[in-house]
Amino acid sequence: MLNITGIVIGVSTIAIIWFGRYACIAGEYHFSKKLWIAFLAVGLAGVGASFFISNTLISAITSILGFTFLWGIHEIIEQEERVNKGWFPRNPKREK
Repeated sequence: MLNITGIVIGVSTIAIIWFGRYACIAGEYHFSKKLWIAFLAVGLAGVGASFFISNTLISAITSILGFTFLWGIHEIIEQEERVNKGWFPRNPKREK
């Protein structure tokens, strides 16, 4: 019997990283870099929850999600700099 756990974790990692990248771009556009506090809360919750989940697959995916959001804090700050350089659009409804 084949063990697909590694494949599931790999595919989940790619999907979570993609979602995290999109969340950084869209989050900075709509809420500014102040969104880092929410990313910190979700990241710490994900990493903390992974300690208490007995299923290895679910624990790994939860931990990956948590660490992706913790890394996203840095990316949100970088995203603001990318917007200032003109690489991404600035939200016209938000003050500079």
